[in-house]
Amino acid sequence: MKSGGDLTLYSRRRKSFNRQFPLIVEALDDLPQDTVIDGEVVAINRSGRPDFNLLQTFRSEASRIHYFVFDLLVYENRDLTHLPLIERRELMRSLLKFRSPRIRVSDYLEASAADMLNAVRLQGLEGIIGKQKDSLYESGKRSGAWIKYRVNRGQELVIGGFVPGARGLDSIIVGYYRGGALIYVARVRNGFVPASRRQLFDKLRTLVIPECPFVNLPEAHRSRWGEGLNAEDMKKCVWVRPDLVAQIEFLEWTESDHLRHSKFVGLREDKDPRGVVKEQTTEAD
Repeated sequence: MKSGGDLTLYSRRRKSFNRQFPLIVEALDDLPQDTVIDGEVVAINRSGRPDFNLLQTFRSEASRIHYFVFDLLVYENRDLTHLPLIERRELMRSLLKFRSPRIRVSDYLEASAADMLNAVRLQGLEGIIGKQKDSLYESGKRSGAWIKYRVNRGQELVIGGFVPGARGLDSIIVGYYRGGALIYVARVRNGFVPASRRQLFDKLRTLVIPECPFVNLPEAHRSRWGEGLNAEDMKKCVWVRPDLVAQIEFLEWTESDHLRHSKFVGLREDKDPRGVVKEQTTEAD
């Protein structure tokens, strides 16, 4: 938002990001006074694709950081949130002009969900956001007027431990084999229902062992996004003989060889744990 000559880049939780992204703040200087926009900071890799990991190294990769404007909420002190989305977007396209190539006013597509998902998968993108054309802007609400659909990847991983919880199992600790050594990659909390949580816990408690089976634990510290497992975290863990293989869905591999946004899908009892290795991908740099 720009008010009184000052421009502030706010996060969803109303935290100022001016210090983190000074070049974006500078590039948004063309924003008219008393105007509020909604958008997202995105890192674009060499192949022209959004790259979440690159965004974590924004200080060293500042030239790749862009801001995509996707809604106009207030224009020169005029509140537009009562207008339908399609009208706000038409005003956004006609009224907002930015000289900097860092700022991109996003366009929209009208297409079926099936067509959009196919296109997203073909291009290896993260997912889609869909909004009703006549929807109003509802600050802080996740109404039925819009959806967010993430296209996840998946692979088989070996369970080497778990964290106990109120229902027996809070999360599982998984990894893959590299040259005969079990490598930790994720602590998976999501994807369980009461029945699958109970059934998996019943299997795991018969496999308890005293020593951690992962060769790369403990890690020195947790990463910024919490994928790591340090010595303090390991005090809560129960280790198991790595006999079970789980199918895990996830968004992407991070640069630290961990999974982001992982989810338990089910057990793969037909798989030999020793044959579970990291699947090769064709992701762009």
